Amino acid sequence: MPRAFLVVMDSVGIGGAPDADRFFNGLLPDLGANTLAHIAQACAAGEADEGRRGPLHLPTLERLGLGAAMRLASAVPFPGFNAAPEGLWGCAAELSAGKDTPSGHWELAGVPVPWDWHFFPDQTPSFHSEISTMAAELAGTAGILGDCHASGTAIIDRLGAEHMKTGRPICYTSADSVFQIAAHEESFGLDRLLKLCRELAPHLHAMKVGRVIARPFVGNSDDGFSRTTNRRDFAIAPPKPVLTNWVQDAGRPVHAIGKIGDIFTMAGIDTLQKGSDARLLEHLADRVDHAEDGSLTFANFVEFDSLYGHRRDIAGYARALEWFDAELAKIMPRLRAGDLLILTADHGNDPSWPGNDHTREQVPVLGAGLGQRAVGQVGFVDVAASIAAHLGVPSQGPGRSFL
Repeated sequence: MPRAFLVVMDSVGIGGAPDADRFFNGLLPDLGANTLAHIAQACAAGEADEGRRGPLHLPTLERLGLGAAMRLASAVPFPGFNAAPEGLWGCAAELSAGKDTPSGHWELAGVPVPWDWHFFPDQTPSFHSEISTMAAELAGTAGILGDCHASGTAIIDRLGAEHMKTGRPICYTSADSVFQIAAHEESFGLDRLLKLCRELAPHLHAMKVGRVIARPFVGNSDDGFSRTTNRRDFAIAPPKPVLTNWVQDAGRPVHAIGKIGDIFTMAGIDTLQKGSDARLLEHLADRVDHAEDGSLTFANFVEFDSLYGHRRDIAGYARALEWFDAELAKIMPRLRAGDLLILTADHGNDPSWPGNDHTREQVPVLGAGLGQRAVGQVGFVDVAASIAAHLGVPSQGPGRSFL
């Protein structure tokens, strides 16, 4: 019985979204944004040589068809990636009116978002007083800190010491539909932070805020602060059954790796494994070796986005891509006959682009296990339909299989 592995390389966009002019970083539309092409250009120009050197080198993804997918999606020039595709290749565009994690993942799993998300204004204070008061009351504190748009690492550097002194949670947002709460794992307490987010989430979900995110950190003002891997997302549940439900309802095991459990509120998921991207790749390799016949493994690798895209770190993003490509080369030969591995992304996050928000882009659709196959320009929802077809389970979404 065939198995399927759906791997989301978070934010690895390839440009060319047909509606990019409707999405913005500040006042600049995303028209022309291209995460991979602009990284490749910087590498070829010698502008991304920190911790690596020379042109962007992704031989595993290139052999599958990454270069062909990039040329199909966008006219933005990029150097190299001229190998003839040996795998399944194409690109996908999104229908949902967002360029965020839930929109991209839900649609990849077969369900476009049927509403407009609520976004907090880029001003200080960002939150309605009722929200700030509720957060403080649930935390048992006299108030909150932050109440603004901010980078997660920058705001804990700025407010970490005051947070430890006052006990007040650090609440902030971004261009995404999120309410994030940072708190010290020791002085505030990890369990207390998770409880606060869990209790606040239903109120914000009712406003169509996509996620309440717990952002625990450690450290002190003398040695500096750093976020831990104990992040937890409390997301709105998808409005309809998604790919994980389709597979589980057919009696098949579903394994989640990374943020997938949080994004889908564990809907249709039997097991969940979390950790750093390095640890997650170990989990993926283990699933390739041991996952049951007929199973689905759904993985997200977030650090391209969280550590490099939002921080506009081109060299760091390039290093992460090259590391992932090399590790993928060790895993792919372990696939069994009949397996299907699909690699894709949920949105872009061009590290060369002004601002620090995601960018509206098409994403690659690359596959191993079915030989060479060009699938053309497809929709995000077609990914779910195709995996369902491969596994032989009914598709309940609007997508069409490209297999």
